[in-house]
Amino acid sequence: MDAHAYDALVIGAGISGMQAALDLAEKGYQVLVVERQASIGGTMAKLDKTFPTNDCAICITAPKMVELARHPNITLLTSAQVERVAGSVGHFEVTIWRQTTYVDPEKCTGCGDCARACPVEVADTFNGRLSRRKAIYLQFPQAVPAVYTIDYAQCTGCGACDRACGPGAISFLRRSQPLTVTVGSIVVATGFEVLEPTELRREYGYGRFANVLTALQYERLMAASGPTDGHVTRPSDGQAPRSIAWIQCVGSRSTQGGHPYCSKICCMYATKEALITREHAPDTATTIFYMDLRAYGKDFQQYYRRAADHGVRYVRSRPASVSENADQSLMLEYEDTLTGKVASETFDLLVLSTAVVPPPENRRLAQALGIAVDEHGFFVARDALRAPLHATREGIFLAGGAQGPNDIPDCVAQASGAAGLAAIPLSQRQRTAEPVPPAERDVAAEAPRTGVFVCSCGKNIGGFVDVEAVTASARALPEVAFAEACTFACSEDAQRKIRGAIEANGLNRVVVAACSPITHGPVFQQTCAEVGLNAGLFEMANIRNQCSWVHSSEPGPATTKAADLVRMAVARASYVKSLPVQTIEVTPGCLVIGGGAAGMTAAITLAEMGIEVVLVERETVLGGKLNLLGKLAPNDLPASTFREHLVHEVQRRPQIKVFTGTEVGEVSGHVGNFQVTLDGGLGEAITQVQVGTIIVATGFREVDLRGRYGYGDDPRIITQLELERHLRDGTLGKPRSVVMINCAGSLDAANPSCCRIGCSVAVKNARLVHQAAPGTQVFLLYQDLRVYGKGQEEAFTQMLAEVAPQRIRYDAERPPQVSLEHGRIMVTVYDTLLRDELEVEADLVVLTAALRGDGETPRLKQMLKVGANAQDFYHEAHAKIRPLDFTTEGIYLCGGDHYPRSIPDTLAQAAGAASRAAIPLLRGRVKVEPIVAEVEAARCSGCGLCVPHCPYGAMRLDPERGVLVIEEVLCKGCGTCVAACPSGALQQRGFADAQVLAMIETAWEGALV
Repeated sequence: MDAHAYDALVIGAGISGMQAALDLAEKGYQVLVVERQASIGGTMAKLDKTFPTNDCAICITAPKMVELARHPNITLLTSAQVERVAGSVGHFEVTIWRQTTYVDPEKCTGCGDCARACPVEVADTFNGRLSRRKAIYLQFPQAVPAVYTIDYAQCTGCGACDRACGPGAISFLRRSQPLTVTVGSIVVATGFEVLEPTELRREYGYGRFANVLTALQYERLMAASGPTDGHVTRPSDGQAPRSIAWIQCVGSRSTQGGHPYCSKICCMYATKEALITREHAPDTATTIFYMDLRAYGKDFQQYYRRAADHGVRYVRSRPASVSENADQSLMLEYEDTLTGKVASETFDLLVLSTAVVPPPENRRLAQALGIAVDEHGFFVARDALRAPLHATREGIFLAGGAQGPNDIPDCVAQASGAAGLAAIPLSQRQRTAEPVPPAERDVAAEAPRTGVFVCSCGKNIGGFVDVEAVTASARALPEVAFAEACTFACSEDAQRKIRGAIEANGLNRVVVAACSPITHGPVFQQTCAEVGLNAGLFEMANIRNQCSWVHSSEPGPATTKAADLVRMAVARASYVKSLPVQTIEVTPGCLVIGGGAAGMTAAITLAEMGIEVVLVERETVLGGKLNLLGKLAPNDLPASTFREHLVHEVQRRPQIKVFTGTEVGEVSGHVGNFQVTLDGGLGEAITQVQVGTIIVATGFREVDLRGRYGYGDDPRIITQLELERHLRDGTLGKPRSVVMINCAGSLDAANPSCCRIGCSVAVKNARLVHQAAPGTQVFLLYQDLRVYGKGQEEAFTQMLAEVAPQRIRYDAERPPQVSLEHGRIMVTVYDTLLRDELEVEADLVVLTAALRGDGETPRLKQMLKVGANAQDFYHEAHAKIRPLDFTTEGIYLCGGDHYPRSIPDTLAQAAGAASRAAIPLLRGRVKVEPIVAEVEAARCSGCGLCVPHCPYGAMRLDPERGVLVIEEVLCKGCGTCVAACPSGALQQRGFADAQVLAMIETAWEGALV
């Protein structure tokens, strides 16, 4: 077969693979995506909700899936695998094996007639074998591509599917075949799986007792599209369980099972499952049996506290065995490690949080790619510290679960980082110009012909709202020319039907009643655009959040309200107008604020892509925290060596212009054209620069603990950062006893957050103290040891073997006390295991201090018009799927100012932020927000009352004409000015008075009926 040329290859199409492919495609590169499953979406498509936001997982995944499938720069191959990779970076020759599905994707319409005709039923692996599917099947309702697949191993060859297929898509003569392509770079994003403990941990009854499930199976029970339509029932009898238990670390953190690492995400997804169970069924008792609670991430601790406050019970324990009672309930025996007592309890359902493991095919793929895997089968980086996303073969990059257990935002950040690095070898290639959109229909003179599509979202909406009744209500409205109910409106199949309905019925307005317009609106707007309808002619009614969710116990009122919302949306749609699509030129160049590890890495990545960078650091030297640290995990590289390496890489690139001893004074403008004032301090000149995008990488700081734990009263009471300096400079001395107090200033009422890196820093420094002063007795005081993920658990185990510290767990309600008595430092702590108060004399007390965002965050957030939390960490655009973007377009974040993280995670985020910031710069033009304020000059009195109300500085008075002028590029469509205008001269596109009043009047009329 003739070779096909692409710029980049992405292997795997879960959330990481999709993000990497989209980032590369948005830069103008041609991307080939290879996925071994029949549909893209990966593990995330199987989940019910995501923590800590409780977003519907498929609701935030499906738009990504549809976006990838319809992107003109992406070619998707499903049911395919990479067999061989030859060549080198810039010119890899890749052989791909395309497994036939015996269904022609060009003819299949996804109608499902074949599956209904098929007489063969088999276990549905997507639903964890909790249900049955046909031998010809769609992997899940929102599958992309929406093409049926024949499971040949289960197929009887009866031909029923072929006879039922109207389009003639079934072809048993289709054969698997190889395909050879050339690519410049490769991203590996094969994800992870979860262990099925059929051989390991059989004492917990999995595979023997019907009511013992894995956590992933439980996710499918909870999911609206799952085997029980979202109703949690026991597999044994279909009854709702009255009590459910979760057992953590099943197969992980265990040398016996071969998975000694922590699986990183299990504590939080068990908490999520238990919390959502309680919210849906408050009378259900939920208990989590755990060793250490690793709620390490941003807002994770608060989420855990929320679960506990909602009645989720946590038992620190060692579960021993599970037996089945006559009624198929389960008897769990365990040791309570707080009391030391052995106890037993009965539960109706047991959920096992099993180890995260690599896909079995990783080892075969590693051989094909010529890269290394570890003893478990996860791909390994070339340098775990300095090059965490580089595989061991040049030109191949790693993202997400391919390297080990990972949470969704870390997967997304790594995917963007891998995409940024993969773009570097492609920087000299010709990029694809943005496709010209289809010509828009001029509907201004047409009477409204509105199409209404009401989504049941499986049972997510349909389980609480009578979707057919809402559709019938819409169909009776005079403005409605077409109305139809659909199961999943965001699916590829539904998008195709919506396009067909618009064309067949001459629709010039579209209303979709479904989920949140924030996540789904762009999907439907793009669908309308593909058949010539302007995005402004689309309206959405949120009947999920506003009806089925908030009125889940009242299906009657939920249905009535949904019908009202649809009627209001239809009324508004009659007055909507096309929104002008404007684009602006982008100033080439990016400003990076902060010259630490994150800022320098972002700058280097951008420069390698050929982009000009302005790097600003307020200190007189580059390096940030690297100037203060001793040795870095995981390989004990001196921080000074790493700093020198990064500084050298910055200095040798002419694309990077460095300003040290400089602060950002002012920022104005918008995405594509920011005007920035740089202030060099007293006596230094003020510099003006113009850039197209901005990256914020300002880092974090320790909380000032003076007045607590004796800090500031004695030089022998220090923080971990101060200990780093002693270890670096060799000034530690020979202390006989060192007491480390973790969570100093964290996990309390004033600061409920976990600092994420404190436990791993303490583990590293305990080992370094032991090396610097052999024989020193180390005491480690902690609430939970949150050494999460692959690598940290192993480092902790190594530290225990080398240092043999005295570990003392304390309770947040009784924190350790530090006192000075006759020149001695005494630490008093209540040991929760011994249930006794201990007193330790210390030569050195090391406080693992709480961490906050940079001290400049309050000033910078106002200047950049971005958000931050009470701890001065910046708010990202979306906690799961946009962790590197601010809501203000064109500004991105990475590193410790987002939340504290390890050096490898920081570098991955920095490369990811660079990748995101490069997209508008490489495209050269950006679209302007069409929903903006506009002024009717004849009615404007020039009073100027609106000007101070604009938070984006988009308004000014024209001194000659005496009327308001709006800088549309700066306007974000918040509507504040419209409310402030006393003369009614201001209107907001998409929300004009006539549109809003139509909704109000229609709602009022409905209330009178």
